[in-house]
Amino acid sequence: MRFRCALACLLAVVASRGFAQDSGRKKKDDPAQIGNRDVGKGVNLYSLEKEMALGKQLAEEVRRQAKVVEDPLISEYINRIGQNLVRSSDAKVPFTFQVIAGDSPNAFALPGGYVFVYTALLKIADEEDELAAAMAHEIAHVAARHMTKQATKSQIVNLAGVPVGVILGGGMGGAVIRQGANFGIPAVFLRFTRQDESEADYLGVQYLYAAGYDPNGAISIFEKLESLEKKRPGTVARIFSTHPMDAARIQKTEQEIGRILPAKAEYVVNTSEYTAIRQRMISLEARQKAAEDGRPQLRTRQDAEEPTVRRRDLIE
Repeated sequence: MRFRCALACLLAVVASRGFAQDSGRKKKDDPAQIGNRDVGKGVNLYSLEKEMALGKQLAEEVRRQAKVVEDPLISEYINRIGQNLVRSSDAKVPFTFQVIAGDSPNAFALPGGYVFVYTALLKIADEEDELAAAMAHEIAHVAARHMTKQATKSQIVNLAGVPVGVILGGGMGGAVIRQGANFGIPAVFLRFTRQDESEADYLGVQYLYAAGYDPNGAISIFEKLESLEKKRPGTVARIFSTHPMDAARIQKTEQEIGRILPAKAEYVVNTSEYTAIRQRMISLEARQKAAEDGRPQLRTRQDAEEPTVRRRDLIE
């Protein structure tokens, strides 16, 4: 009984404080401090080593069940974008990035730095900064250790005998601990609270900015997802069920960009290499679908082209 009460008290503190007060609030608001701040601080039963081992196990399960895009040019390019963002982040673990076939315009991260990007995200992201924004958001989830913090919260809840829905709110309830989410991954590692999503938005635009991209790429991809939700209701809502992609979320991110990110003379918006890789992926997927349907295949020539950068100037 005494043990149960102690856990319940700990849980109450966790719920009221969001796992821990961020003593480095000023650092968290300063992109110049990226890499020198502990954004993953908080109550966590998982060491970084255990988190990486868990992520490796879950990633292997994804690879067994998902259709991984094996094209070396596409794989190398997406990994390169990801590693560039990681170098501009607060992450303390190594990362791997892979592309998987899927109709969800999304990406998802697993504990320990395993990120998977759906082909549908490349289709909807016309420019490189939009894709990078979505990837930076997932890197932020890993840097802030949201997955293992959520798992810790669930374990404390179960031990204390407190209903999960009481603590997490938002109607998540048993969905947080339900097994069999995407690719057999426990839902606790894929579902985030509104606070988690908001923090990932906040950190993600900083990483995007620090890597040299236009932070407004985040606004652009958010707006596309919002538009997609209006055209096909339920598509995006299922992806962001804990933090809907709506005008309020977009406006909040716009305000944060204006408040914490000093203006630069120019940003990377798109590259010809991204355009070529994106078209390669679209063509490859079309050929595979045609082959599966038994239709004639139309081959297109891929022109070799040196990467160029289109920049959005801010100084007249």
